[in-house]
Amino acid sequence: MSSTELPEARAAESPPRVRAVRVAAGEELRSVALPGLTLTVRARPPARPGLPPALYVHGLGGSSLNWSAMMRLLEDRVDGQAVDLPGFGDSAPPDDGNYSVTGHARAVIRMLDAGRRGPVHLIGNSLGGAVCTRVAAVRPDLVRTLTLVSPALPELRAQRSAWPTVLLAVPGAARLFNRLTKDWTAEMRVRGVLALCYGDPGRVSDEGLRHAVEEMERRLELPYFWDVMSRSSRGIVDAYTLGGQHGLWRQAERVLAPTLLVYGCRDQLVSYRMARRAAAAFRDSRLLTLPDAGHVAMMEYPETVAQAVRELLDDSGRS
Repeated sequence: MSSTELPEARAAESPPRVRAVRVAAGEELRSVALPGLTLTVRARPPARPGLPPALYVHGLGGSSLNWSAMMRLLEDRVDGQAVDLPGFGDSAPPDDGNYSVTGHARAVIRMLDAGRRGPVHLIGNSLGGAVCTRVAAVRPDLVRTLTLVSPALPELRAQRSAWPTVLLAVPGAARLFNRLTKDWTAEMRVRGVLALCYGDPGRVSDEGLRHAVEEMERRLELPYFWDVMSRSSRGIVDAYTLGGQHGLWRQAERVLAPTLLVYGCRDQLVSYRMARRAAAAFRDSRLLTLPDAGHVAMMEYPETVAQAVRELLDDSGRS
């Protein structure tokens, strides 16, 4: 499964063309060019001028598309943008090939600094939750509130269903997996992801499934797809083993921003049992536990999560 690298093309040949990423009604995409890095940002114009800025950060294998429902539900409260992390969605790989949690956090910080949008209401899922935790810890001036949906914070005993993600970080594993699944269709891959990430995959509409399959087909055309997945998985594993002041749990304790934690009891990737530890680590936190949700509660129950974010914004505005 490397996938990610295609055989060298002859100089006369043009690079393969990849279909365009989907843009939902009311959304727009723009590129942010930074030294050694170009990020794609999905934006939804706010309902009125002057609303505070928000930034949404997706998880491993995801993209800014994961936040479309939440962005629509909160457009009357925040000026929302969702970033495609380096190598994901429509963002190009970074020049330095750094897919560590720190590398992704640095990309978010650089984007916020360049756009002078901070402090923002920062919202992250899974890998994006780990990234947002690091951003909030090292740059508190950039974060007004923090919302973490199933954040990928270190667990001593990972659930058995999370092992494939860990194995993906092993050198050569991506290439082997790609070879073993070469006959899988995009729909087969999507259904496997839904079974892993959703508490109830049946909640996905036919239209939602079709869009997910189209996005999977688009990503599989990218020559760097599996390399990004493998390196980012390795980045999560490395972050889990990092101790001292740079450990994610230690950094969680340093977060000053009011924090909303969202956990799904059917999450097969991040155990809901970590919710209690997270609530104790973040000094100004509140916890929302959803019995039927899996790993992507903001996609499964966007209205419930959006309401909890509204309450966080209300309370932080009064403090």
